[in-house]
Amino acid sequence: MRCKRYLPPEQIETFLNKLPKETKQKILGFSVNGLPIHLVELGKGERKILMWSQMHGNESTTTKALFDLIPWLIDAEQEVFLDKFKFYIILQLNPDGAKAYTRANANQVDLNRDAIDLSQPESRVLRNLFDEIHPDYALNLHGQRTIYGAGSNGKVATLSFLAPSADSQRSITPARAEAMKAIVAMYESLQNEIPQGIGRYDDHFNPNCVGDSFTQAGVPTLLFEAGHFPNDYPREQVKKYVFKAYQALLHFLLMKEKNVTTAQYFKIPENKSDFVDLIVSQLNVKQEGIVYKNQQVAIQYIEVLNKDAVEFKPSLKAYGKELPFRAHRHVTVPANKTEVVLEFSENKIISNPYFSKLFSVK
Repeated sequence: MRCKRYLPPEQIETFLNKLPKETKQKILGFSVNGLPIHLVELGKGERKILMWSQMHGNESTTTKALFDLIPWLIDAEQEVFLDKFKFYIILQLNPDGAKAYTRANANQVDLNRDAIDLSQPESRVLRNLFDEIHPDYALNLHGQRTIYGAGSNGKVATLSFLAPSADSQRSITPARAEAMKAIVAMYESLQNEIPQGIGRYDDHFNPNCVGDSFTQAGVPTLLFEAGHFPNDYPREQVKKYVFKAYQALLHFLLMKEKNVTTAQYFKIPENKSDFVDLIVSQLNVKQEGIVYKNQQVAIQYIEVLNKDAVEFKPSLKAYGKELPFRAHRHVTVPANKTEVVLEFSENKIISNPYFSKLFSVK
């Protein structure tokens, strides 16, 4: 399957060029490879909201949701938000990674582990803007793999949130408390649409992470993770839920009428990495010359950029008589194919037309 998860910098330029001419835009700086890092400024309110997406270049869903959010904010019917807030939106912090469809930047550095060293130009661009504007809220926008479930018994984590810690004790500082309450508001707003499909990300403190660093600085910081939804590998449905989360957050920040507490935040199920993409049952497996009969095989897809689209390549996660994983899809080998043998070499699938079709994304 090929899908349009790929969002190269050229598409950011195209989007920006279509915005109304009066929309304030500027180039904050440049990536390692000299690509511009764009900022969109909206609104005239006193409360400042800083948003940045694609810090990891292969996490495009939250950016696509910004393509929906920005026109929605510009619409005259949403004028109240532009009156009360001022938005600083970096659509793509890591354009080199976006172009190559990699998590890291061109120097192979994870920008979300560069908060202390600020060794990369992209990291410095974000920190300089943060220091310049002193935001009231910071939104760190990401995407997560298909492996996460919303708790041990929940569904796949379509969305996950985190109010990052400010210290190793994971104290509930005033800034973190504000972020927790905002996350509770989004969680409650989306429960009817994706029940049991929203998770809470691990909150262990890491001072190298940008969100933890900004919380330490006293700014309520919210981490968004766009996850998986059944049969939605292009993440078009997930994009819609991210957009609705943006809207729910802004309505909460505008009114703050909901009676929410930090205790409710910890009732959101914590993410568990117990999903695989596919489990195939009644399969014969051959590895290092030995054939294992009637096995379950767990397949995880690896995202590979091929020209201008993302392809999903199957890779072996595990096999055995009974596997401890949940799967987005289950397949049982039909009776007339039970003698077909799946062969691996160094945990890589040896090409076979039957299995190529069986393992493909549906």
